[in-house]
Amino acid sequence: MSGWAPLEAHLEGLRAQHRERRLRDWTPAPAPGHVEVEGRTLLDLASNDYLGLGRKEWTLDTAADLLRSNFPTQEADVVLAALTRFGAGASRLVTGNDPIYGVLERQLAGLKGREAALVLNSGYAANTGVIPALVGKGDAVFSDALNHASIIDGITLSRAERHVYRHRDLTHLDQLLQACSAPRKLIVTDALFSMDGTLAPLAELVALKRRYGAWLMIDEAHTGGVYGGGGAGLAHAQGVSGDVDVLMGTLGKAYGSVGAYIAGDTVLIRYLLNTARPFIFSTGLPPANVAVSLLNVLTAQGMDAARRELQANAANFRARLLAAGHGLAGSESQVVPLVVGEDGAALDLAASLQAEGFGAIAIRPPSVPAGTARIRFALSAAHTWSDLERCLGAVVDGRRAPLPA
Repeated sequence: MSGWAPLEAHLEGLRAQHRERRLRDWTPAPAPGHVEVEGRTLLDLASNDYLGLGRKEWTLDTAADLLRSNFPTQEADVVLAALTRFGAGASRLVTGNDPIYGVLERQLAGLKGREAALVLNSGYAANTGVIPALVGKGDAVFSDALNHASIIDGITLSRAERHVYRHRDLTHLDQLLQACSAPRKLIVTDALFSMDGTLAPLAELVALKRRYGAWLMIDEAHTGGVYGGGGAGLAHAQGVSGDVDVLMGTLGKAYGSVGAYIAGDTVLIRYLLNTARPFIFSTGLPPANVAVSLLNVLTAQGMDAARRELQANAANFRARLLAAGHGLAGSESQVVPLVVGEDGAALDLAASLQAEGFGAIAIRPPSVPAGTARIRFALSAAHTWSDLERCLGAVVDGRRAPLPA
């Protein structure tokens, strides 16, 4: 018997439930917002590339044109030099702190209206590093029931007492806070819940954190670049950015690169630099990727018109699906889940849509609760309304939508 028999049995159980995951190659296609998958061109309705910046190609010449109009010559030269370096060599606290980091962090802090920022390797690294750095045994964390897995894992690693409040239920959160006597309290929430497309009530959370002397941490992974003037995020759009203690954002979604960041007061950033284990013990990101992040952040700041069009298209897309009787889990954003129910039915619908030319993906447990498998449409500024209308035709009317030439 194979030594991996328990693993094989587990995989067989996943297969029987239509839950085994496999990798497929997705290659950018020439047309914006499209991908090549197994020899077919599909409209990419599954990625988090909300502004289409993941496709942007930078050369030294095109980067120089943007940089010279935004930075002094010395900082522009730092970015251009970083674009040709593809290895960090060590953690940032050893020798991996390329000067490009400082340029990006100052830009992010300014965008967020905060004193300082710290770039980490991923959103997962940020959440699993920051939460255990801020709270520990004897402290308490208050977490929305639909928070991302990285937040849940960060709380587990912290060993703090976990209090899960019902999704966006402020009365429940108030009750939990009132009953808690822990000396240090942290409220943490996604800004946009990535499987349901719902938005957090940030102003109300700020009021509760003040009432109970708690810290408030917001994960803006899916709202950075998409909401607020210049793409500053949902906290900025709701007018509470300065009242949030810890602002986390990612660089691999709307900003089309890789990495994450924390923005906040200088003392917070200094503290995390010394205590967040994924930051301390990870090799730094390649300088070239950090430079691309900066260039894409700069580009995104000038895309307010594209943001407005994306939100208008998302509102129309949701309205058409709701009018046809489809359940959307309360979505109010560019993330639009079409709730199907059973895992097999979601897989069948995804396969049918892909056969029609639409890159839709079935999301199944454990990413979502059992019985709520769904197609998660992630709309992008790279999609035209005619693109989305063709998809709606396939979903709502069941007719074959003509594919682009």
